Amino acid sequence: MSVQYKDYYQTLGVSRSASDADIKKSFRKLAREFHPDVAKDKKRAEEKFKEINEAYEVLSDAGKRKKYDELGSNWKSGAEFRGPPGRGSGPQFTRRQETAQEFEFGGTGFSDFFEQLFGARMRGGGFGGVNEGTGDAYAEMTRDIEGDIMVTLEEAKHGSLRTVTVRHENSTDSHQVKIPAGITEGQKLRIAGRGEGGGDLFLRVRLAKHPDFEADGRDLLCEIDLAPWEAAIGAEIAVPTLDGSVNIKIPAGTSSGQKLRMRGRGLGKNGDLFVVTKIVVPEKISEAQKKLWQQLANESGFNPRG
Repeated sequence: MSVQYKDYYQTLGVSRSASDADIKKSFRKLAREFHPDVAKDKKRAEEKFKEINEAYEVLSDAGKRKKYDELGSNWKSGAEFRGPPGRGSGPQFTRRQETAQEFEFGGTGFSDFFEQLFGARMRGGGFGGVNEGTGDAYAEMTRDIEGDIMVTLEEAKHGSLRTVTVRHENSTDSHQVKIPAGITEGQKLRIAGRGEGGGDLFLRVRLAKHPDFEADGRDLLCEIDLAPWEAAIGAEIAVPTLDGSVNIKIPAGTSSGQKLRMRGRGLGKNGDLFVVTKIVVPEKISEAQKKLWQQLANESGFNPRG
């Protein structure tokens, strides 16, 4: 089964030698630009957001990035190619060595290229059954199918219903998949009897990366920049949540790295949002401002190293 090569470096607009920091910076910029909640063309933005997430899913993971880079001489932007058979070392582009049929997913949020390189596979299996018409025993291979499904944080918070297709050699099956509120990274959704020969279909949850939030189980972390005076004397600021911005109070004397808890603003009913503070100093100041800072330094008895 040939697939279309995905140039993840081109998708994120970085070079193949880009650092982890550069990759993260580019992802956050693009993810903000194409997040469906803010883009005017939501359908195009949704597809672009998936592409950006898939690229970041691979390039931000050292193991996945190494495997992707090992395509080596097989790499050719925009080309279609077929990988070698079997499951030997290095990247493979054949999902099923065990059976003659091949399959591919649709509606999971990941491309066929990603699925074949990192995702879908067969597992387990056995023979046996009884013909309902005659009562005779028969032998049929049953196997489970596993794949990844990209779930946005908004879906993980509120739950959703998705349509996933499994395309076999001679047929395509569509399945309604319920994504429950509060689902977390790595959990598996089981669709009974939708594998091969009566086996099960398992979809492994991959939470979509977000430019503002980082998932920690059902909790979310959000880093917020504070001016030194906001941290020192307190302030009321707007912070993003998955349901829109909310004003919170910053207590006087807040330190950098402090976590402020917002109950129920995480994933599902039991998840919380933690606002992580980061004190940011202005890069440039005027002479008048410098005098004010110096006056504060002279009058303050505070010594952070004391």
